Amino acid sequence: MAFLVLLLLLFWGLLIGRDGLAQLLKKGQSDWKGLLLVRPFDRMLERGKLYEHLQLPLSSYHSKQIILKGTDWQLNQTKQHIAETTGFGYAVLCGCTLLAVLAKEPLLIGIGVLIGMLLPVRPFMEAGRLVERRKQAIVSELPEALSKLMLLVGAGEPVLQAFSRCLDGKDPAAQPLYKEWDRVVIALRNGESFSTALEWFNRGCAVQEVSIFTTVMLLNYRRGGDQFVLALREISYSLWEKRKAVARSRGEEASSKLVFPLVGILLVLMVFVAAPAMLLMS
Repeated sequence: MAFLVLLLLLFWGLLIGRDGLAQLLKKGQSDWKGLLLVRPFDRMLERGKLYEHLQLPLSSYHSKQIILKGTDWQLNQTKQHIAETTGFGYAVLCGCTLLAVLAKEPLLIGIGVLIGMLLPVRPFMEAGRLVERRKQAIVSELPEALSKLMLLVGAGEPVLQAFSRCLDGKDPAAQPLYKEWDRVVIALRNGESFSTALEWFNRGCAVQEVSIFTTVMLLNYRRGGDQFVLALREISYSLWEKRKAVARSRGEEASSKLVFPLVGILLVLMVFVAAPAMLLMS
């Protein structure tokens, strides 16, 4: 097993290369992640043409990353992220193999292989769940923003100014809808046209409900007043119903997650109740 550790470390050293080791010693701890994990494994995946063989899942994962990270996210960054997770998986494999040698427990090698294989796959499985959670958050926040916009316009506020005031009291960094909303407001303040800014808003959210909202906004924002409020009110009812459906699904998901802890607590209680009886019988 000691020979396996040396072989794994030698392969890692070959991936890093002489130049990478020299840069690591020169820079210290400033760019250790890029020199030890990202660059060598990105080079290995590129030369092994694994990106080409996994083109379909890579493009799907990249499209989800664009939704999560923003339209500025590039394919090269997605590849670097995959290379980083692959490097972490290989580091876990090397660490478990070293522990197996020290503890003389070959089972640790199998655990290292399993974790090393799961770490590169995990981002692909996690991205879909994060996109769905982001979509649910946007659908939940949109009816409230729409109601506030209708109230401001109905009170005589101009549409563009009311659109900006909807951000009052909101944290754009914590809420995905208002994060894209804030970008629209900044674009409008920089002199961008309302139609172009709303088109960016629609692409950034990438949710069907937001697409319907922006279409109604573009068709009616020049009218203002009662006609604009009536146009938004027509889609408000459906959005509130979808928000209720999202809240209902989240409640069901939370209740299903509580089943396993409750079963564990029940088993512990059964042990505490049955243990004294078993001791008395013995």
